[in-house]
Amino acid sequence: MFDYLIQNIRILDGSGAPAVSGDAALSGGIIAGVGRLSGAEAAHVIDGRGRFLTPGFIDIHRHADAALFRPGFGKAELAQGLTTIINGNCGLSLSPVSGPHREAVLDYLAPIVGRTEEDFPRLADYRRRTNEAPLPLNTGMLAGMGTLRACAAGFRDGALTDGEYRLIHAALEEALSDGALGVSLGLGYAPECFYTTEQLIRALAPLRRSGRVITVHMRQEGDGVVEALAEMLAVARALETPVEISHLKAIGRRNWRKAVPRMLEMIASARAEGLDVACDAYPYPAGSTQLIHVLPPEFQAGGVEALTAALLDPESRRRMRRRMEEGTDFENIVSLVGFENIHAASLRLPEHREWEGRTLADIAKRQDKDPYDALFDLLAAERCGVSMIDFIAHQADVEDILRAPFSGVISDATYPEGLPHPRVYGAFPRLLETYVRHRGVLTLEEAVRKLTRQPADRFGLTQKGRIAPGADADLCLFDLENIHETAAWQRPEQLAEGMDWVFVNGFPAIQEGQFTGLRAGRHL
Repeated sequence: MFDYLIQNIRILDGSGAPAVSGDAALSGGIIAGVGRLSGAEAAHVIDGRGRFLTPGFIDIHRHADAALFRPGFGKAELAQGLTTIINGNCGLSLSPVSGPHREAVLDYLAPIVGRTEEDFPRLADYRRRTNEAPLPLNTGMLAGMGTLRACAAGFRDGALTDGEYRLIHAALEEALSDGALGVSLGLGYAPECFYTTEQLIRALAPLRRSGRVITVHMRQEGDGVVEALAEMLAVARALETPVEISHLKAIGRRNWRKAVPRMLEMIASARAEGLDVACDAYPYPAGSTQLIHVLPPEFQAGGVEALTAALLDPESRRRMRRRMEEGTDFENIVSLVGFENIHAASLRLPEHREWEGRTLADIAKRQDKDPYDALFDLLAAERCGVSMIDFIAHQADVEDILRAPFSGVISDATYPEGLPHPRVYGAFPRLLETYVRHRGVLTLEEAVRKLTRQPADRFGLTQKGRIAPGADADLCLFDLENIHETAAWQRPEQLAEGMDWVFVNGFPAIQEGQFTGLRAGRHL
């Protein structure tokens, strides 16, 4: 007697192979049988006629570190078919955070990963907290190397001491022993932007030949993106451990249709050489991160308090503006895309809420200010706690990356107290609806592989991402024609449609299109 028997389905097992007609049986949280199961008995029988059964979708790049403790968390994810997510990305993890720089680190992290009432000095503390009550879906964590450096040495520029490297190495090894699935880098952010390549390799030394995945938000994604990729290929060669290039893109019109083809060739050549290098992308031409990312990185030395003070100082503002008008040695987003393509997405102060969703150019015009002054004033008043949505990439570049056999699909979702990016609610239905059904960029088999088996194997989750006897019963049942992304730029908080059943470890989190409230997720 099985717990569930799903009959008359088209099974996509996650390998990229064509769909096979048959049945699937679930018992005790695992897949108990796959194939023609006529005569089998079950407590619950589901007629899946005309629908696809796939492994549950996996998002290896989310920023729900704190959001997963919020009431109602999980609906946006489950509605997309997500059964597993990985947090702690871009070098920014909510845990482990401790030491004399603790408050400055938490302030810096808050716009991306959120904040909780409880601190997590060790990743074991974070895991304990997630295990106190069942999760709506499976979650894992990466150790953010930016968090580790900031805890050891604050946000200052310059070389680290031998003692500070020892602190970083000890914290990294402790996080891995506490269950981190890998580590993440945020070389576009303070304080990791202050590393040289040689210093970065030294900081990552405990990972040499470890097999642990290093995910990386590269040093630049605009004018210097090809050089930034070359740097990470050098890191992969030096450490001989897997490297995942996060949200690969080329920012700015002058880089469109030039940098991405070159980078895909570089990754393919590196893989042919034997390097374990891959990449991923979100299926949108716009991104989202902290608004301070438009500023020159040297002004971020010292953390949020020092940056806020600089934004209020006339001479610092003049130097900041001059760097933004002339600089090409950093991710100069204003120069690359213009104020008219950068939207203020989340603002803390009630008097600023009217600016949410508006471009910086529009805000400046309505305030009768120069756009640089409008930007600096807004950041200073909000103590730098502002996120943005920036339209940065070329649609054809996005499609080329998604087609690459070594690319994965992510959301890069953040959870601001304000206007989120639609990808929080719609990245995965968008892939199926827009890039499979409408544009034919990927076949359904290819898309499902990128959403299931590929990310599971990347992080050693051997029980996830596959339909096979003995695997965890994380499953999606749907009709492709019904999958629909409803989230929009000005109305992003709209749940996706089309998932009929979503199982998490053998329990239905969605049943006939309705949330059940069952929470069977685990911390991985």
